[in-house]
Amino acid sequence: MVRAAAKNHQHVGVLTNPAQYPDALAELEATGSLSNATRHHLARAAFAHTAAYDAQIVRWLDGGGVIGEAPSAVDDVVPATLHLTLERADVVRYGENPHQIGARYRTMGSTPWWDGVVQHAGSALSYLNLFDADAAWRLVHELKEDFPGFDSVAIIKHANASGAALGSSLDDAFSKALAADPQSAFGGVVAIGGVVGAALAKRICAGPQADVIIASSFDEDAIALLVARRKATRLLSAAAPEPLGRSVRTFGDTALVQDADELLAPVQQWRTVSEAQPSAQQLQDLMVAWRVCARTTSNAIVLARDGVAVGVGAGQQSRVVAAGIATTKAGEFSHGAAAASDAFFPFADGLESLTSAGVTAVVQPGGSVRDQEIIDAANAAHIVMMLTGERHFRH
Repeated sequence: MVRAAAKNHQHVGVLTNPAQYPDALAELEATGSLSNATRHHLARAAFAHTAAYDAQIVRWLDGGGVIGEAPSAVDDVVPATLHLTLERADVVRYGENPHQIGARYRTMGSTPWWDGVVQHAGSALSYLNLFDADAAWRLVHELKEDFPGFDSVAIIKHANASGAALGSSLDDAFSKALAADPQSAFGGVVAIGGVVGAALAKRICAGPQADVIIASSFDEDAIALLVARRKATRLLSAAAPEPLGRSVRTFGDTALVQDADELLAPVQQWRTVSEAQPSAQQLQDLMVAWRVCARTTSNAIVLARDGVAVGVGAGQQSRVVAAGIATTKAGEFSHGAAAASDAFFPFADGLESLTSAGVTAVVQPGGSVRDQEIIDAANAAHIVMMLTGERHFRH
């Protein structure tokens, strides 16, 4: 009936949402009829409503909503047809650049974590503010899950960490994350895995300005201090993010679809292939480096020491160059650091770049035809090498 009315919208006004009633009634009372523009607008909303309903049915059937054989793992993630119904949640300040129009959408019927975000101060959010804040907030919560006995902070710039740290307190974690790369932190997103109080706010104010600060909550005194430091900084409080599911990336009329990149192999399944065995601290640092590396644009090399990501080499065509950037950023903290590589070392030169800077432990997926050559190089340098068996490219 709704579709039939919408098809006949030249003569019929079809209302599908109580929110439409006041405007429609006001127009009828004022003019005695609905204008062509209003009927067109209502028809569009009606077709969108029925399309969303049909899409929900298809998703239910894709999920094995009928008695019979369950769908295959492939069909569950990438069904023969994909029906996405997105509703606009917010119009953002602009897209990736000021000349681009942008908006945030949500899957119809869902309540993503962004819907519950409270903005306490600052300018309107842009496309990149949301993109980077999402990356930062998810990384902080992953670190909290990996290391429940620690507080965690991440500082993100262009979707990659400039610093991420575990600490005995949020103040401690922030200081360590900032010290890893204070220059790159300027204009970035600071994600605090807890409540921002006045003491932590003062530390943040003393550092480089941030575009976004996101935390579980803020004390009133903390908000006042941060606003006084820079009124434009967006202060966001939020609940934990929902798990990632199917991702869709479009270019033109083509879309690439995949499921979420999870770290599937727990540390207990990693293989030590070197003669040297990891100490407890090295193992913790390898875990930090591996987590941050998996969330860094490829090719990626990440160095961690004492629970802090001290050097991040991101988005390089050459793994050797990525290693050089990571060790350069880490500086003296390269000595005794652990390193992670998001994919295997195709040659020993990337590993040698790390060991020459003082790295003492490395984790990587393995799987190269030259794995034994890489392992031999690790043993020659007397370092620890562990293999995870899974790659984490990120584009």
